[in-house]
Amino acid sequence: MSTIRILFLGDVVGEPGRTAVIAQLPLLKQREGLDFIIVNGENAAGGRGITPRIAIDLMRAGAAVISTGDHVWDQPEIVDYLPTEPRVLRPLNYPAGTPGHGSVVLETNKGRVGVVLVQGRSFIQPPLDNPFLAADAEVARLAADGVKVIVVEIHAETTSEKMAMGRLLDGRVSLVVGTHTHVQTADETVFPGGTGYLTDAGMCGPEESILGRSIDSVVWRFKTGMPTRFPVAKGPVRLCGVMVDVELASGHCAGIRRLSWQVPDVPETPERPPADTL
Repeated sequence: MSTIRILFLGDVVGEPGRTAVIAQLPLLKQREGLDFIIVNGENAAGGRGITPRIAIDLMRAGAAVISTGDHVWDQPEIVDYLPTEPRVLRPLNYPAGTPGHGSVVLETNKGRVGVVLVQGRSFIQPPLDNPFLAADAEVARLAADGVKVIVVEIHAETTSEKMAMGRLLDGRVSLVVGTHTHVQTADETVFPGGTGYLTDAGMCGPEESILGRSIDSVVWRFKTGMPTRFPVAKGPVRLCGVMVDVELASGHCAGIRRLSWQVPDVPETPERPPADTL
């Protein structure tokens, strides 16, 4: 049985997260025998958005595709960059004419791999087109083009929306993986139709934090209800994601395993974009 091994890493948070990912991706690729790597980079620039320079650094480190989500437009320079780089995705279910791409198909040594990104609609802004209709149509288009290995990411708030996407696409794609909540779930499985599934991949960011942000700032916001800055936390980073082995002939998931690995002593750099203000 000929297979391809794919790694998907959850939301990269700030300088600590991206520094760890950039440093560790080549090591992970060699250690795990990875053939294809997808990284969600939507919080890589100071915790909000991604810049062209960060995207290039992640791809140089080994990421074949970089996905985003609801923070995709937070760094203004990304608007002009996305149409020039199809490997950096914004959600597919934006209206027609939105800059950038919601899916991509790349050639590898083991054949073509398709990646699709959609954003959910429950408790998440901005409200976009129906992600189920968008994913359904795009997966059908890729399958008609002969793409067997397809990864679908759903960037969404609710577990039910992510699970429903997994069930909708069971048997038609290789992996459905959720992002956005920054908390890794423990429900990795292979559905009856052969699709691997994980509700949320988690994040790549500071472990002693609240979703990658400073604990004191977030607790103070909940205590007082007052707006405050949410700086990216410091300290050891945990890389979270999921690995799948996919059968090339059928596109079915032959095995799925979560990644949750603490990377100690990540060096910091002076550069740190402004933190999010709510």
